[in-house]
Amino acid sequence: MIRILGIDPGLAHTGWGLIEGQNNRLRHIKHGSVSTKAHTEQAERLLTIYTEIQSLIKEFSPGFVAVEALYFAKNRSSGIPVAEARGVILLAAAASLLPARSFTPLEIKQALTGSGRASKQQVQEMVRLMLGLTAIPTPDHAGDALAAAICGYHNYQFDRSADRGKG
Repeated sequence: MIRILGIDPGLAHTGWGLIEGQNNRLRHIKHGSVSTKAHTEQAERLLTIYTEIQSLIKEFSPGFVAVEALYFAKNRSSGIPVAEARGVILLAAAASLLPARSFTPLEIKQALTGSGRASKQQVQEMVRLMLGLTAIPTPDHAGDALAAAICGYHNYQFDRSADRGKG
């Protein structure tokens, strides 16, 4: 059994979701969001994200952190604060000696729906179904984090089975 902390980074809202997996069975543990205020100094906002992620790691003891990778569609400058948030998230994992891996939105969509062109609604519905939830998780950032965690679990399982095949 492994616990995976999935994270959807953002400066204003960083979503997080925690799942447990064993033998292709997934269980939802908890999800939420770390929010920072727009008029706060950026360094303080990043410190809040770092501190909250470290607190989650200490409270829930995950074995792996799955982080959604950056995707620059139109505005690259809006991606810089997200990249900085990703940096402190990866630092929090490294400071806790936890393995962390980034997954692109395409990888996450493919892992959950089988299609890289799936809509956000389709991914959210698959999160609900795979975790046996009665409703799509809210806020959206937390649902995206749970999707990253599920993708992380599938990759963890694949890596373990590949390791067993060596020898």
